Amino acid sequence: MRNILLIQGHPNNKSFCFALADKYIENAKKQGDAVDLVNLVDLKFDPILRGDFNDMQPLEPDLIELQKKILWANHVVWIYPLWWGSLPALLKGFIDRVFLPGYAFKYKPGLGMPKKLLIGRTSEIISTLDTPVWLYKWLLGAPGLKIMKAGILGFCGFKVTKTMLLGPIKGSSEEQRKKWLDQL
Repeated sequence: MRNILLIQGHPNNKSFCFALADKYIENAKKQGDAVDLVNLVDLKFDPILRGDFNDMQPLEPDLIELQKKILWANHVVWIYPLWWGSLPALLKGFIDRVFLPGYAFKYKPGLGMPKKLLIGRTSEIISTLDTPVWLYKWLLGAPGLKIMKAGILGFCGFKVTKTMLLGPIKGSSEEQRKKWLDQL
């Protein structure tokens, strides 16, 4: 049994990302996993890191609770759209505010790379996009996926075990969306 935290990062609660989250939870519970869902759009927090890591603003209660949930989880699933080739502002702001020094990583004097504090957790990324997947991966180089996998999750100690890119969402049929849901 795994403790799964599913972080849904689409700011529109009518998006296909919400259907993906529901299906993922349904399948995980069938396997006996404990699952906790967080829809970032429902949280109350300032997504802007004001100042920097040396002069941080206090965390809002929702973010303190999320830090506890991340520590509870041994597997974190991220579901979000790729916009402008990268993460939506809400998700990026959440990461900026939650994945802080002393919590997600810790700089060591004299070393260029910090100590990863979230080691031992796995992660999965499920992203929707309006660009054809082949074009995003092969022509653009999947920049947002690289940022999330290496620049954020890998930097903090997560091992990304699976990525799933679904698209183009815009103009997709109900039949295609059902196939994507079945892939989960």
